[in-house]
Amino acid sequence: MLITLVAVALLAFYVAWNLGANDVANAMGTSVGSKAVTLKQAIIIAGILEFTGAVLFGHEVTETLATKIANPALFAATPQIFLTGMVTVLISCGVWLQIATSRGLPVSSSHAVVGAIAGFSWVALGVSAIDWSSIGLISIGWVLTPLISGAIAALFYSQIKHWILDQPNQVVQLQEWIPWLSTLLLGVFGVIVLPSLTEPLTNFVIELGFPIPAYDIPLLTGAIAAVGLTIISWRQLGKMGGDEGELLSTTHSPLPNPVERLFGRFQLLSACFVAFAHGSNDVGNAIAPLAAIVYINRTGSVPTDSITIPIWILILGGAGIVGGLAVWGKKVIATIGENIIALQPSSGFCAELATATTILIASRLGLPVSTSHALVGAVVGIGLVQNIKSIKFQTLKGIAAAWLITIPVSAFLSAGIFSIARILFL
Repeated sequence: MLITLVAVALLAFYVAWNLGANDVANAMGTSVGSKAVTLKQAIIIAGILEFTGAVLFGHEVTETLATKIANPALFAATPQIFLTGMVTVLISCGVWLQIATSRGLPVSSSHAVVGAIAGFSWVALGVSAIDWSSIGLISIGWVLTPLISGAIAALFYSQIKHWILDQPNQVVQLQEWIPWLSTLLLGVFGVIVLPSLTEPLTNFVIELGFPIPAYDIPLLTGAIAAVGLTIISWRQLGKMGGDEGELLSTTHSPLPNPVERLFGRFQLLSACFVAFAHGSNDVGNAIAPLAAIVYINRTGSVPTDSITIPIWILILGGAGIVGGLAVWGKKVIATIGENIIALQPSSGFCAELATATTILIASRLGLPVSTSHALVGAVVGIGLVQNIKSIKFQTLKGIAAAWLITIPVSAFLSAGIFSIARILFL
């Protein structure tokens, strides 16, 4: 049992490694491409935030995936088949993510997990075991996500371009827009991140006897942060100099334009939010099967309700993500940040904001979406506003092909591996 557990833990680490190498480009790709940060800085920042998000808040999503990843009731009488299936899910997802990453293609780890589950469930229990409605929703999301995100990004960027970038005095215009940009940034990302961050404080206040609504403290925190970000940004813009000529003569930064330099700060902040949220949510794709296997080993039954995720599993997932990002992450980061269109911090900021907005809308509608799909769609939307000729459609063809085959490839891999495993071990 110990040898089996160690082997499965190494498999989960392998999946998390590939997850970090591929998915973390969603957080940092545009920031590196726009030169808001260097690749080394991006890896360090994303590594810290991804690990923190995974360890502190990764348990909720992992718990959900571990108990809902397949229909547990169908495997109640055969936990060993369920355990073997979870192992094949890990192998299939890890292999496909590694193949995609080696070619610099951003794909959806969530879709790979769904495909792998469908593959082993089909072989184990027949075609009726697959939740075809979920597959249908994912297929709809595959089409709608980049379209919606692209439209939102084009809207954001066209407004910033019109009101700030195309104006004769960009600095003055930016000063007027800073409060609105701060509110927009912390409003969108605050909805994603702040409820989790402020939950301990909210619970503490309620325990003291103040039955406040759950969103009061996140709203107050977001409002204070927006005011603080506005004041800090005004001061930073002032320190860069008040004279346009003086500002544009700066030679020590890769972004001599003060407007783009300030947008670079906003973009970096948004990238930090994305990295933290990604660590909290997507780590479950790597470690949920491991959590389910550990539960089966301990109890002898399939998890059908809530389970406790051991802290070592969360640390394992977080460490794998950071390692994969550091060693293999630069290929997909280059694809997102440089190989679709040339990005500036202003356009990169709009892409990340549009991605977050799309994910929020989809969550409210109950549609499963991919961050990779949303971000690529957003970058293309900005390219359409700038100049359609600036878009590298050859890169997009490769990305679209990888998206299209993620579910079937991971399903066939899982089905094949499970079939072999069943013959050998069951």
